[in-house]
Amino acid sequence: MLPRLRGWGESMSRSGGGMGTGGGIGTRGPGETKIETDRRRLRARMAKLRRELAGMKTVRATKRSSRQRSGVPAVTITGYTNAGKSSLLNRLTGAGVLVEDALFATLDPAVRRATLPDGRTFTLADTVGFVRHLPHQIVEAFRSTLEEVADADLLLHVVDGSHPDPMSQISAVRTVVNDIDAGDVPELVVVNKIDAADPDVLARLRRSIPDAVFVSARTGDGLSTLVDVLTERVPHPDVEVCVLVPFTRGDLVSRVYASGEVLDLEHTATGTLLRARVPVGLASQLAAFLLEPA
Repeated sequence: MLPRLRGWGESMSRSGGGMGTGGGIGTRGPGETKIETDRRRLRARMAKLRRELAGMKTVRATKRSSRQRSGVPAVTITGYTNAGKSSLLNRLTGAGVLVEDALFATLDPAVRRATLPDGRTFTLADTVGFVRHLPHQIVEAFRSTLEEVADADLLLHVVDGSHPDPMSQISAVRTVVNDIDAGDVPELVVVNKIDAADPDVLARLRRSIPDAVFVSARTGDGLSTLVDVLTERVPHPDVEVCVLVPFTRGDLVSRVYASGEVLDLEHTATGTLLRARVPVGLASQLAAFLLEPA
């Protein structure tokens, strides 16, 4: 960015008169050129962003740890910049996250809770947009932000279907995903903006990625299909339990509904009889109420 700023600065220095005369706070000091002022402000901005990212890392790690303990599956939306990731998140969850055409507009991943038609819940996280040939220093600087990708159970790779060469963008995103050691995370490709796409480009994408889902976050086309595929692809809880939960522990029943899959339910005189599939962590909390096999 600094080399690019030098080019801008030359023209700005010419138009700004070159040498500063001093002034108020944040203005040029004695003998400081316009480009030197811009560099100083840019460095200050970069330092501020580094501090913000450091603070976000601690908060994100705490939130991720809590979600992992709860056993709720994590789906992370990733993709090339301007692919429409935040718009898709808004459509799926109704969350009012920042929607902006800018690289790294989404610095702090917005995590929302979503519910599948079968009642299972999962978290849906929005992440930063990628670009081709992303510098190694940038990847390192935003590594804590990109950890949402590596920790996901499923990547929702959103592609701009209206771009003339979406395959190059797909390749660029997969390169970054591999760079952060997330290449083994299952991927679901979602081609967005089909309402503005060239039919020939869409046809090539269908041939190249037959399992992709084609949607328009703007019009809502294809979203019902996407929800159906998510229902299939989001991991199911893996421990089946049969428990009699006392009425005083209704919180546990609520958690079974939130992060598990209820197979059978009966209200008895002494509590709620449940047969369900739940995450390992929740199964351990239900252990005290397990029923012995008949």
